Amino acid sequence: MFLAGGITGVENWQAPAVTVLLAAGAVVLNPRRGHFPIDDPAQTPVQIRWEHRHLHLPAVLTMFWFPPGSIQPIALFELGAALDNPNRAVVIGAHPGYPRVEDVRWQTALARPGATVLPTLAETLDAVLLQIKPRDQADRAQGQG
Repeated sequence: MFLAGGITGVENWQAPAVTVLLAAGAVVLNPRRGHFPIDDPAQTPVQIRWEHRHLHLPAVLTMFWFPPGSIQPIALFELGAALDNPNRAVVIGAHPGYPRVEDVRWQTALARPGATVLPTLAETLDAVLLQIKPRDQADRAQGQG
């Protein structure tokens, strides 16, 4: 599963998310690097290509989390692309203090009627676990897990 959402100017929400998801047996694609050389302009296209490639892998669940702290325009762009792909499984959360939380809610409701934008990271992770657990249980029932 891919962790999409803010990196620059926001807390490292990916660290606790990775802990929870790995404990559940998920394979996690995390775009946050331990150290991003922000002063090296050659690294920006490397990062963008990596994220683009992994965001478009088939059968990958994408979790979006929008924490407070900055607007995160790239994450918004990625959310729009994901919402426009009806085959893309997404779980979306946005902290009530996120500056564009209403935009995320409205765009999600328009693109995916009935979808919920969750208000906490914990609830967003719980929703992810609900989506990945049935797959694990089905695999075990078929002798694949």
